[in-house]
Amino acid sequence: MNTRGYVMRARADAVEETRRRILTAVWQLGLEAASMEIVLADVADRANVTVRTVLRHFGSKEGLFAATQDFVTAELLQERGVPAPGDIRAAVAAVFDEYEEVGDWVITMLGQENAVPDVRHMTDRGRAMHREWVTAVFGPRLPAEGSADEVLDLLVVATDVYTWKLLRRDRGLERDTAERRVAALVRAVLADADPGGVTWPASSP
Repeated sequence: MNTRGYVMRARADAVEETRRRILTAVWQLGLEAASMEIVLADVADRANVTVRTVLRHFGSKEGLFAATQDFVTAELLQERGVPAPGDIRAAVAAVFDEYEEVGDWVITMLGQENAVPDVRHMTDRGRAMHREWVTAVFGPRLPAEGSADEVLDLLVVATDVYTWKLLRRDRGLERDTAERRVAALVRAVLADADPGGVTWPASSP
């Protein structure tokens, strides 16, 4: 790569790094405030840029929030990963890792979704992401036809943030106990869907 190529690459990397700092700032401020009512000046200050720079990268506050939703969705999916199909222990641990970090914030956002359109768009994205992830993890074990959609619904419910809240916050269970109960739900759903198929070990997790 010639000198011009290195310079262009360095500039592109700098632009990407700035965008990431801004998007991370929005995400952090949203978590701290438990709200998406975020002031651009606060975003700029957190990202160590100017408001003008924020607008140059994203065009508007609406564009910034839309980009943040894409960014957060990609980050959460990367953190969850996709465990081996049917690996209940890894799947439950992955969603609990996420919920332990941001579950309370997600619950707060869900309480605001009917009043704030931006929040509703974000929570709708989150629901779609979760369903896609559940499909990727357990899809190979879903019935080929007939009740596949019903089984998927039940798996989504079993691993949903509200289920986590019920066990961890409302019941006050230790994490490992709550994980075992969610895993038991998942095993029961899968066993009922395919009674003559795989026997899911009671030790997971």
